Amino acid sequence: MSIETSAAASAVVIGDALIDEIRDDAGVRELVGGAALNVAVGLRRLGVATTLIAMVGDDDAGAHIREYLSDHGVRLIESAAAHGSSRAIVQRAANGEPEYVFNEAAQKRSIRYSDEAREAIAEAGLVAISCFPFDVRAEVDALADATDGARLAIDPNPRTGMLSDRAEFVRGFERLAAGAEIVKVGADDAAILYDGDLDALRARLRELGVGAVLATAGADGAILETDAGTTAAPISELPGRIVDTVGAGDATLSAVAADLVSGSPETLDDWHALLVRAMDIAAATCRAEGGLLRTPQSLAEAERGVFGS
Repeated sequence: MSIETSAAASAVVIGDALIDEIRDDAGVRELVGGAALNVAVGLRRLGVATTLIAMVGDDDAGAHIREYLSDHGVRLIESAAAHGSSRAIVQRAANGEPEYVFNEAAQKRSIRYSDEAREAIAEAGLVAISCFPFDVRAEVDALADATDGARLAIDPNPRTGMLSDRAEFVRGFERLAAGAEIVKVGADDAAILYDGDLDALRARLRELGVGAVLATAGADGAILETDAGTTAAPISELPGRIVDTVGAGDATLSAVAADLVSGSPETLDDWHALLVRAMDIAAATCRAEGGLLRTPQSLAEAERGVFGS
């Protein structure tokens, strides 16, 4: 694969970290989650040294989040949480899709950038941003300042339970997206932010100067539009049933970001190979509960009783 390389081989992820309180027919249980946290752990599981910059409370939930990140080898640079750790109550629909209700901490999440955070950003080959409060201008100003000059991978990931101002969210998102290395969007993002037209959203992002636009469409796979051309890939078919789709989007971003940390593909064939790998990883992740990234290899090893990968 031909890759335009960068010296840095680490990544920084900026966004949310929370506890998912899952309620379904099996009962109530808690999992560490958050889109940005899932991406950070996913990157680490794919071999990338990763730092997460997120708000974490000084409470039991925060201790659980810190322990989880430590277990997975992700460095955490945390912002103080005035309202404690973020939490989402997750109800699963019959098709496995999650519905979220967020607590006050999640709705008022805020991130600050210490000298340590700025140093990590400056040293990273790629900075991924997911589920960020783009509708809060002060947060966007601080993010733009802290990431000035960085190569960005952005997933707007708006959640209706967190969104306070749609128009302001779009302004903030587009401000950071302009000139980004890659932006990942899906049908849900288009529905919430752009009146449901995913193709129009793709075109809008390219007009803004986004280097590559990854548009995911659930069971219909994904389209990747780049300066080298446009390519598509279906969802990968793997053994086993689909258990949980909650981590598919985050796994897709992790897989793509992992391949971009050291540089960007130069040919359409290379971009296509990157997309196919991302679809493989997303499909594997859907075959277990929660947002933890899985690969086809890790699923096969689990079948053989080999764990830890």
